[in-house]
Amino acid sequence: MNYYNQIKEELINNEVYKKAKDYSKNRNDLSTYYNVGKLLVEAQGGEQRAKYGDSLIKKYSAKLVLEVGKQYNARTLRRIRQFYLLFKERIWSTVSTKLTWSHYAELLIFKDINKINYYVDISLKQNLSVRELRHKIKNKEYERLDKETKYKLVTKAENKVNDLIKNPILIKNSYNFTKITERLLKQLILEDLDNFLLELGEGFTYIKNEYKIKIGDRYNYIDLLLFNIKYNCYVVVELKVTELKKEHIGQIQTYMNYIDRHIKTINQDKTIGIIICKKEDQYVMEYCSDNRIYNTMYNLV
Repeated sequence: MNYYNQIKEELINNEVYKKAKDYSKNRNDLSTYYNVGKLLVEAQGGEQRAKYGDSLIKKYSAKLVLEVGKQYNARTLRRIRQFYLLFKERIWSTVSTKLTWSHYAELLIFKDINKINYYVDISLKQNLSVRELRHKIKNKEYERLDKETKYKLVTKAENKVNDLIKNPILIKNSYNFTKITERLLKQLILEDLDNFLLELGEGFTYIKNEYKIKIGDRYNYIDLLLFNIKYNCYVVVELKVTELKKEHIGQIQTYMNYIDRHIKTINQDKTIGIIICKKEDQYVMEYCSDNRIYNTMYNLV
């Protein structure tokens, strides 16, 4: 079997197809590269040998650069081979063709298929450009999810509102502040609000900052009041530039109860609370009896 000729034919046909039918070229790109990756593995004598042998890649790429195009160098062929090896266990139709080859190329450096699947899914849900995807990878978004959330993503278990909250949350320090107050922290969040909401997870929308409520004869102010569309509930966010303390739990619980009694409708789920602080204290959270309250840290970047 002449593997080289088959690979060359696949790539030439793809180049022709892209010129003739531009509207569906992406799907054809991915299908072609999947098939070429499979041929490369077979030509190298199977999966185990393909992982370590590059002599054939170098030989084929030298000819393909001359006969098909300079884009098919050794680096590209190794990526194409890796693309097949990563997704060969999946039904081809489940490999999303809504993402481009450039999206997948950013992910081929990873060996963890669960990590790759996370970035594929988030790219689809948030309609990420390649540049935006690269930014999320650089910020180690997957690594900032807890173990339980990662397990749920693998098992396809139903997520809770807190599952995709990153820890730590990254907040852009636009002015390079060296000393941060709660007011300054809030200002930084509001200036980069879209990214902040994405750091929290799915479905978060902004309502108001310094949300005024009256408890007894005194006014109180909730740092940030959000609503989660996916989970149909209000979200109270409190910002602390110190380590988490037990009194922070009581404060946010009071605010949550107020929203439940005076703002929430009977068709909405109970309010949740998120305390964003400089440093965690797991002992405080361990003795927090309200499972609607979550804690995460922030890092300025």
